[in-house]
Amino acid sequence: MTGTDTEVGKTIVAGAVAATLADQGHSVSVFKPAVTGLAEAGPEPPDHERLRASARSAQRAADVAPYRFDPAVSPHLAARRAGVAITPEALRAGARLAAASGEVLVAEGVGGLLVPLADGYLVRDLAVDLGLPLLVVARPGLGTVSHTLMTIECARAAGLDVRAVVLTPWPARPSGMHRSNRDTIAALAGVEVATLPHVDTSRAALAPQDLPVARWVAPAARLIAV
Repeated sequence: MTGTDTEVGKTIVAGAVAATLADQGHSVSVFKPAVTGLAEAGPEPPDHERLRASARSAQRAADVAPYRFDPAVSPHLAARRAGVAITPEALRAGARLAAASGEVLVAEGVGGLLVPLADGYLVRDLAVDLGLPLLVVARPGLGTVSHTLMTIECARAAGLDVRAVVLTPWPARPSGMHRSNRDTIAALAGVEVATLPHVDTSRAALAPQDLPVARWVAPAARLIAV
């Protein structure tokens, strides 16, 4: 799961996908390479805990997110300030360990595709290394067409398979601009564009949603969505 920016709803969509798959009877595991901003978190649980609860997973917090930092900054900067070395090898190993604990892996990225996880190693590089297909999360409002198309182009330039775009929170009464944004992204990118309305986040575990997840995952024994 990637997004066009930070705070666009990646955790909401990733949690909703995980909850939907779990509700369909799949054993779901979750992964997020790094979590930052723990010191500034409010009453709601941090991203990795929400993902784990939504998937009904028995994974340990350290197995969901191998790197966890207090400051709300990019992972590579948070690691540098903490005196920790994030390595691509550890990230790849962590993702594979998470995948081994379930039938389906739902992985959420950090910020956008070009966010550095370590010096010279981006979120996009991890997705490529793991061979994961991609869901792109974006806002439905003004500016989203350019941001979303750039994210899709960035992903495809690296050979990533973009399965769908999810616009959230989709308003109860979408304007002509909202509908045009959805249709324009679909037409110009040649990709399915789904919508997800506002999701109640008052509980740790997100509820299953009416999402076409069967169209977004490969018809294989192990289904992987990122």
